[in-house]
Amino acid sequence: MNINSLIRTLKTRAGMAVPMFLLLVLGYEAFEWTFNRVYVPEGYSLVMRYKGPPLPFLPGNCPAAAPGQFAKVDDNGRPLEVGILKDMLGPGRHFRWVGWWETRLVKDTVVPPGSVAVVSSKMGKDLTDGDFLVDGDLDSTEEKGILRQVFAPGTYRINDYAYNVEVIQEKILPSGTQTKHAGWVSIPTGYVGVVTNLTDNKLTKAVAGIQDKVLQPGLYPVNPNEQHVDIIGVGYAEKSIKSNLVSRDGVPVLDESGEPSVMDDESGIAFPSNDGFKIHMDFTAVWGIMPEQAADVIRKFGNLEAVETKVVVPQIESICRNKGSSLGAVDLLVGDTRQVFQEEVSDAFEKILEDKGLTLLHGFVRNIHIPLEVRTPIQEKFVADELKLTRDQELLTARTEATLREAEKMVDLEKERVDAETTKMVAQAVAEGNKEAEETKAETIKKVATVARKTAELDAEASVTLGKAKASSKQLEAEAKSELFKLAVDSFGSGSAYNQWVFATGLPEDVELNLFYAGEGTLWTDLKGFTDVMVGKEAAKSASPIKTGPPLKP
Repeated sequence: MNINSLIRTLKTRAGMAVPMFLLLVLGYEAFEWTFNRVYVPEGYSLVMRYKGPPLPFLPGNCPAAAPGQFAKVDDNGRPLEVGILKDMLGPGRHFRWVGWWETRLVKDTVVPPGSVAVVSSKMGKDLTDGDFLVDGDLDSTEEKGILRQVFAPGTYRINDYAYNVEVIQEKILPSGTQTKHAGWVSIPTGYVGVVTNLTDNKLTKAVAGIQDKVLQPGLYPVNPNEQHVDIIGVGYAEKSIKSNLVSRDGVPVLDESGEPSVMDDESGIAFPSNDGFKIHMDFTAVWGIMPEQAADVIRKFGNLEAVETKVVVPQIESICRNKGSSLGAVDLLVGDTRQVFQEEVSDAFEKILEDKGLTLLHGFVRNIHIPLEVRTPIQEKFVADELKLTRDQELLTARTEATLREAEKMVDLEKERVDAETTKMVAQAVAEGNKEAEETKAETIKKVATVARKTAELDAEASVTLGKAKASSKQLEAEAKSELFKLAVDSFGSGSAYNQWVFATGLPEDVELNLFYAGEGTLWTDLKGFTDVMVGKEAAKSASPIKTGPPLKP
């Protein structure tokens, strides 16, 4: 074969290989989507069982898993054994080789509100030592049995190969006179839950039996295989024991003394008095249990109804009968002895309830029905005594009123006396005031005169002192001037020189000196010309007095 033929052959085979490859790919995808595709809808999970390779000679052949156990896988999740895998696939599209895998859809477990899920493990070792509860969570248990843990409302993916699931609501389990609760337990307000463990719990060290710690109001998921809960009311309740009264059309019939008539039966608390009269008594107790007493009540009596029927009512009747039978009918009617009887009954009843782990808030005798033949003479006596007291009171009131009137007269008399005394005291006070005012006025005038005299004396002394001061001042001034002139004269050398200086300083600056000669007997005739020349008309008008000289400084 030449080279060209070879090339043509290869091209022909290559052209055929591409379609074959495409056909192979399409076939694989068709097989994958037809046989290997598994779709898991919402709310479901996929349980997978590994079957291993279809032929024993193919690689990857695995041994079978132990009976009742999941197939082991490696760290990457690849199976190492033939069997069911623990992990499941969730909603979505998954591809698993149909030859190696077997799949099955399992619906997820939905626990609705108000319910719990109780799960039982089907795989693992058998329990020993009488245990029947398995500790641990889903997919982590190693023993067969009921899981101690219950599962609250929600959605869970649980492999039914390993676990059975029971969804329960609140279970009410009658047990003799008691009513037990389990599952989804709702404890309302005003109640507590007393827990009874059906088995020991090694993890919490709790032992079987009634637990002292109670559950407070709320919602609790309780495994009915592990615990039962008694729901018991706490607080106070009222219990009254009453006598049956005779009535007509629903209205009590009153006897001759106005008291309700009691039927001749054993209603209420009936007992004979020590003097042979039949007594009917009504009693009311307000009693209850506290949360810390609830477990002990369940342990001793079972429930509240049993406490009331076995303790409260019998003890009330027993105490009232025993103490009431020791007294006469009159003692039960009269106030003082009746009060003592009521207190003794209440104290004794409280002591008994306290010894039994119960609490008494109030316990008191309400009515004591005494026969009419006993009540009538006693009531008549009481009426007579009350009438006597009324008359005595009326007499006392009249005496008190007379005393009041006398007191009113005394008050009026005393008022008049006080008015007169007050007027007298006012007049005396006015006279004393006027007298003191006049004395004060005279004393004031006297003091004013004294002050005036003192003032005059001071003025005279001031005038004398002032006169002496002025005279002394003038004397000192004269002496100063004399000394000044003396100093001035001494400075000029003589008195005539000083006089000439004074005369010269008093002349005006524009003075003109003219010399006139006058002969004997011609002075007066030449005086006119001298005046005109010396002074002049204008100088005569403005001429100022001749100065004696400037003042000298000291």
